[in-house]
Amino acid sequence: MTAEERAELIRALAGVVGDAHVVSDPAGLSVYQYDASDEAIAGIHQPLVAVLPATAEEVRDVTRVAVACGLPIVARGAGTGLAGGAIASRGGVMIVMTRMTDIIEVNETDRYAIVEPGLINLDLSISIADRGYFFAPDPASQRACSIGGNVANNSGGPHCLKYGVTSNHILGLEVVLPDGSLTWVGGPSAETSGYDLTGALVGSEGTLGVITKAMVRLTRTPETVSVLLASFPSMESASRAVTAIIADGILPASLEMMDALTITAVEAAFSCGYPLDAAAVLLIELDGLTETVAEHRDAVARLCSQHDAQQVRVATTKAEQDLLWLGRKAAFGTLGRLAPNYYLQDTVVPRTKLPAALDFIGYLSRNFDIQIANVFHAGDGNLHPLMLFDRYRPGQIQRVLEAGDALLTHCIDAGGSVSGEHGIGMEKKDALSLVFTTNDLAAMAGLKRSFDPRELFNPDKVFPTAFSCGELTNLKQQALEVDGMYVV
Repeated sequence: MTAEERAELIRALAGVVGDAHVVSDPAGLSVYQYDASDEAIAGIHQPLVAVLPATAEEVRDVTRVAVACGLPIVARGAGTGLAGGAIASRGGVMIVMTRMTDIIEVNETDRYAIVEPGLINLDLSISIADRGYFFAPDPASQRACSIGGNVANNSGGPHCLKYGVTSNHILGLEVVLPDGSLTWVGGPSAETSGYDLTGALVGSEGTLGVITKAMVRLTRTPETVSVLLASFPSMESASRAVTAIIADGILPASLEMMDALTITAVEAAFSCGYPLDAAAVLLIELDGLTETVAEHRDAVARLCSQHDAQQVRVATTKAEQDLLWLGRKAAFGTLGRLAPNYYLQDTVVPRTKLPAALDFIGYLSRNFDIQIANVFHAGDGNLHPLMLFDRYRPGQIQRVLEAGDALLTHCIDAGGSVSGEHGIGMEKKDALSLVFTTNDLAAMAGLKRSFDPRELFNPDKVFPTAFSCGELTNLKQQALEVDGMYVV
């Protein structure tokens, strides 16, 4: 794009959102050239221009300007994504949602709220707490991440064990499609006719459309909440306790595990009361009716003791509960005490394969000579190993990336997946070929091209580097023709 064409683009965009909400200078754009992923994975890519709309109609009109110029479009929420999903890898127009933060409607009768995509996750729960509701998806970054980002990545969090991930809490979406139209999909009714377009959009990482409003399900605040901290002499014994709790028919609201390395860092930062002699701790939250919670609390304590727990402690006050949770929620940041950088993986194994996966992580730590801290959602097997390193020490980044690839392969071989809740983005797009066949990927690419035939929405994400969506669908067509089937 020539300087004159860029100037004309900026004028057109300013005509939609106003001069003050178009960022085009290099210093201003530097804020949007990365997200929370490591630059060694996603790189640094500056958009041609960033636009901060205030309404759905402005998003629509910005999209129309960009599409008319043939420019890529990347939607960005709070920039907390860990997989490079909000990176402008081909420049183009970045649509930043930080001005769209309103709660438009709260309907207590039908238990939903309509919110804008830039609304911070935790702000929604705080705003409806006095009505006796909360928004269940709670990523570790919930103080900073946006609802739109949660929708894009189908985010989870510690409480997804009981309450499910974002897709379980989205009833409908307002979206700007690649053809420049603004439309609603889904709605308050649990039973809808036709294709589940809401389901297609949730988790699509901005590749099918730009979310401008979300109709989210509100969950009743439980009558009682109980938090337990159980310490164990090994990760294996803690893992066996996890399996025993679930097998006993108890479904905790959350069931989190941390290893000794993490415990040390957390205690140094916050003095949460985690025992420093433990090899692992389980943070267990139970909620529901008072009588049921009391029964389950006793059963969980008994099961932990049967699996060699050194200590089982029940938080007796709300302040004590909050302190225990502070250690878990802030754990990633405390690891900065141990190393200047970390590479956070996000992968899943069947719950019964946790001990073997943790053993393999120990092997990787020794084999690649890197420290690995473990903080993860043990209840559903969603691992979050943090590989600690110093980017300025030669060879460390490469070792960390190789260890991460080896872990992904191990988890897939164990019947798991490449991502639990952080999305695919740029980081894991090539790993999808380890899980899906070319025909599988071609089917997904066909969906992508039906929404976005020019492949302008968030390019270079999700699909493996070796193929464009067009190439994948062509391969699918060729395969069908070989089989004697013809696609029109």
